[in-house]
Amino acid sequence: MISRRGFLGLLLAAGCGAEVSGERLTSRLPLPPKFTRPLVLPKTARPTSPGRYVVTQRPARMEIIPGTTTEIWGYDGAFPGPTFDLRRGEQAVVTINNDLTVPTSTHLHGGVTPADSDGHPLDLVVGTTRPHHGGSTLHHRTRDYVYPLDQQAATLWYHDHRMDFTGPQVYRGLAGFFLIRDDEEDALPLPRGDRELPLMICDRSFEADGSFRYPALDPTLLFRHGVRREFMEGVEGDVVLVNGVPWPYVEVAAVSCRLRLLNASNARRYRLALRPGGSFTQIGSDQGLLERPLTRETITIAPGERYDVIVDFARYPVGSHVTLTDLLGGDVMRFVVTRRARDDSRVPSKLARPQPVDNPVARRTFDFRVKESTWTINGSPYLPGRSIAAPRLGTTEIWRFASDFHHPVHVHLGRFKVLGREEQGWKDTVDVRPYETVEVAVRFDGYRGRYMLHCHNLEHEDMAMMADFDVV
Repeated sequence: MISRRGFLGLLLAAGCGAEVSGERLTSRLPLPPKFTRPLVLPKTARPTSPGRYVVTQRPARMEIIPGTTTEIWGYDGAFPGPTFDLRRGEQAVVTINNDLTVPTSTHLHGGVTPADSDGHPLDLVVGTTRPHHGGSTLHHRTRDYVYPLDQQAATLWYHDHRMDFTGPQVYRGLAGFFLIRDDEEDALPLPRGDRELPLMICDRSFEADGSFRYPALDPTLLFRHGVRREFMEGVEGDVVLVNGVPWPYVEVAAVSCRLRLLNASNARRYRLALRPGGSFTQIGSDQGLLERPLTRETITIAPGERYDVIVDFARYPVGSHVTLTDLLGGDVMRFVVTRRARDDSRVPSKLARPQPVDNPVARRTFDFRVKESTWTINGSPYLPGRSIAAPRLGTTEIWRFASDFHHPVHVHLGRFKVLGREEQGWKDTVDVRPYETVEVAVRFDGYRGRYMLHCHNLEHEDMAMMADFDVV
């Protein structure tokens, strides 16, 4: 542990103490004007044969900041990666080929996935260079991930999950949407087709030559992990991207549109609102549809969370500019209402069948905080091979999360309902606020095996704020 993690304690001891201070990373080129570039939707993944997909992780160059190009690392060389649009119960086998210089591990965030396809951070696909990872399972250049998709319709996403380097590798572009549909959702008269917009929101900073700016201690991402001391709190950029485009605009008709909102930032949270006014009708959360729709004036979304919402643009006159704004940090994107159109969609008063929480069979507490100059869970940094819980398959437990800072806590495999707070529906990520305690009722369905819980502030995750648990 000293050889892999010891530098963190030295850096924190040099001046951070228990209060870790951070700052926004400033770009070294002029920022582009807002709302001048159109929103782009990711391409849809196409099977090579029924139920089989092949995706290659590779570097590519794309124009993110006008007048410059940025090297990204992308699934099929795209940022975001291709969107998987699949149906419940139709198993998908995704072959990941790694043409990058670094190892990778692909995690389907929110997936009910067998443990050997879950994307454990030490289950690595080695690229063109082979750095040492003690205790890892290594696959040479290619690996199959099996996704049974036996779960309700939901907005999931996939991203890199490599031990110690998740933050910089997601920052360089290794993320994409993974949508699951089912008959229950199809029967609802919700907006669909071009009136359904998946929106991956994230922040980045840029060097003068257009490359991503990230404060890695080792820019090759091969040997020494971690970020400079002043960014231990988490890396936040000064450019907001939606589907890889800075502050885009999109033309919409005066109809209802479905927005699948994903916060794919490393550390930044957003409090979203519509300007010059308006509300969101929330229909879904991380793990699928709510039982009933909810009206929200604002949406606070932490890294890893998803919100499925309807916005009725018929409330605005043709010619209106409706801005999706972050009340914590500025604008995100703009909708331009261009014309009237027929709209047969509606939001019914009942969305999904009730799924009550079962009686819990156990209670556990997980404390997320800096202790002795290290990010820890229950006082310890991540130790590969050590399991801190053993919930039984098919049962529900109450898990209590406590924190000293903003920690968006993500549980692999398990889905949960948040108790005593405003969040509705089934989730897999919850934002635990500073000095707050949150209880969730976690249901463990699907598969036995080793899974993880961790902070989804990716810099915290890379600095050992993770733990294994075994579903038995």
